[in-house]
Amino acid sequence: MNEGFWNEIKSKYQLGKLIYGKVEVHKPFGVFLDLGEPKVKGIIQITDFVDTGAMTPEMYPEIGSFVGAVVVGYTEDNRNQIWLSVKPSVLQKSLVK
Repeated sequence: MNEGFWNEIKSKYQLGKLIYGKVEVHKPFGVFLDLGEPKVKGIIQITDFVDTGAMTPEMYPEIGSFVGAVVVGYTEDNRNQIWLSVKPSVLQKSLVK
């Protein structure tokens, strides 16, 4: 992807912003979300679900369900991913300014 493309993505999906996506795929390391962008996917790693305790793939949100998550980073290589978190502490920080 070119730099202009990622600048547009970063502008639309700013760090700390709450966004919504549709759960598309479950993997042992997390879930992928469809964000409505043709070349970009959201990813929530298994470590970005809970503040404490253990998260397991069996606890993932259902495929096809919509999830609110906070933008925490980007993978700007050929994977074209927006890194997301649904940890309660991260959601709280995003919602309460």
